Amino acid sequence: QKVKDSMRVLLPVLLNKSHESYDKIRAILLYIFSTNGTTQENLDKLIQNVQIESDSDMIRNWKYLDVPVISSSAAQQYKHPRRDRSSEETFQLSRWTPVIKDVMEDAIENKLDSKDWPYCSQCPPTWNGSGAV
Repeated sequence: QKVKDSMRVLLPVLLNKSHESYDKIRAILLYIFSTNGTTQENLDKLIQNVQIESDSDMIRNWKYLDVPVISSSAAQQYKHPRRDRSSEETFQLSRWTPVIKDVMEDAIENKLDSKDWPYCSQCPPTWNGSGAV
């Protein structure tokens, strides 16, 4: 069943003193994943009320994995264009292909934008694609 008011379900878990801080971080991350991000002020309030300021980087660093932690129009996040994989053979229980697969395939094919990926160097001009560089 879809949870209608996820904050009402989340707050008792976060305010319970018997839960460890890592479990509270997991609960906050599940909330962020289910709502496809939250506002900066809401995230700050959650972190303050749960008293996990020292571990807040565990939540905020998900943005580097292309997870929309902060969902506001001011937050410009890089979205890698997805490839059409509808014709690929998939496993029976697998329905999702991670973004990193697209990124790695683009890196192999030398198609990454150097503006978005400044640390990925271009292949040497003598490379013929037959071996690792």
